[in-house]
Amino acid sequence: MLTKSQIKLITSLKQKKFRTQHQLFVVEGIKVVEEFLNSEYELDAIFALDDRFSHYNQKFTLVDSKELAKISGFSTPNKVLATFKIPKLQAIDWSSLVVALDGVNDPGNLGTIIRLCDWFGIENLACSEETVDCYNPKVVQASMGSHTRVNISYLDLKKTLPSASNCMGTFMEGVSVYEQNLPKTAVIVLGNEANGISKEIEGLMHTRLSIPRFGKLKQTESLNVANAAAIILSEFKKNTIET
Repeated sequence: MLTKSQIKLITSLKQKKFRTQHQLFVVEGIKVVEEFLNSEYELDAIFALDDRFSHYNQKFTLVDSKELAKISGFSTPNKVLATFKIPKLQAIDWSSLVVALDGVNDPGNLGTIIRLCDWFGIENLACSEETVDCYNPKVVQASMGSHTRVNISYLDLKKTLPSASNCMGTFMEGVSVYEQNLPKTAVIVLGNEANGISKEIEGLMHTRLSIPRFGKLKQTESLNVANAAAIILSEFKKNTIET
């Protein structure tokens, strides 16, 4: 049975300041919870409608649907909710292909980009300090467990990127990604949904990449940043396929 203190704690984790204070975040749904359980993330507590997770002993609490609804962020709770400890930040391996995000604000976009990094084998994701928190519940849900396979760090890009050997930014105007000889290692920088890459970061780019528009009118203003990430990463990775 849930206690009032447990309800208060779990519901507070919707806000970043309390996630930071308690160093905890929430994961919901059987598939996603199992992804985190099978990773190096440390379980704090788990609440479920049945006893399939009862082997976690003192960390397990059996709840009913009404209790789960009190702590769930879903309109229709998904059988299990768990809290995990936020891990310590790990250093980024800049010698690999790295994605860097400059002020991405939308949780759904960040979650999708984390999942894209996982799909395309990008192990390191560098986020500016202005980028939405990767442990926001909406980010966690959108990434569908890909947090467990992508090293996500928050840092000052203005101080860090100058030491990177090859920064390639995405812009509305630039060299077509389809015409560029793309390297196997680089830092791919994606910008804010409304404003793109900031002026401070723009000056650090070695190459300006763009995704050309097709069709007769070519009046579409821009691509969603997560859609752009999918196209860019696909182009970078297609040359690494072994035939």
